[in-house]
Amino acid sequence: MAKPKRKAKLKVFSTPIGFHDALVAAPSQKAALDAWGAGTNLFSQGSAHIVTDAKLTKVPLEHPGQVVKVLRGSEAEQFAALDRQKAPKRAKARKAEVLPKKSKKRSPRPSRVALARAESALEELETKQASESDKLDREIKALEQRRRDLKRRHERQRDEARERVEDERSDYDRAIHRYEAG
Repeated sequence: MAKPKRKAKLKVFSTPIGFHDALVAAPSQKAALDAWGAGTNLFSQGSAHIVTDAKLTKVPLEHPGQVVKVLRGSEAEQFAALDRQKAPKRAKARKAEVLPKKSKKRSPRPSRVALARAESALEELETKQASESDKLDREIKALEQRRRDLKRRHERQRDEARERVEDERSDYDRAIHRYEAG
């Protein structure tokens, strides 16, 4: 019997984004980095950390995997931090704002150009090779025909030479026979 899968325990991670903190409930640092769309490891840089404050972890745990943007301090505290003399009186800090989950962008469709070029090159090569092979076949047939013609000519010349030898032998034998008779 297969064991039921255990749900990964979620942790809440935070990283600063301007005047806000980006909180995300994720099972691992890698999953948090993916949710933030970070290109580097913010944890190793000290820019991200685990959040344990129950007030801050409530909303992210209700929306796991989604980035929750929370204003860091009150607006008055932020203006004071900017060393402004008159910090305007504002309402208390806003509620946490859940950002829409980023859809993973699909990578662009792979280009077929290189494949088309390779297929075209293969087709050209096969056509060229077939043409060269046909040319060799024609040359072989022509050489075989030349060989047959040469063989016939040699046989004819040899037959003529044999006839000449026979004629000459006959003439010689007659001349010897007359010589001895005479």
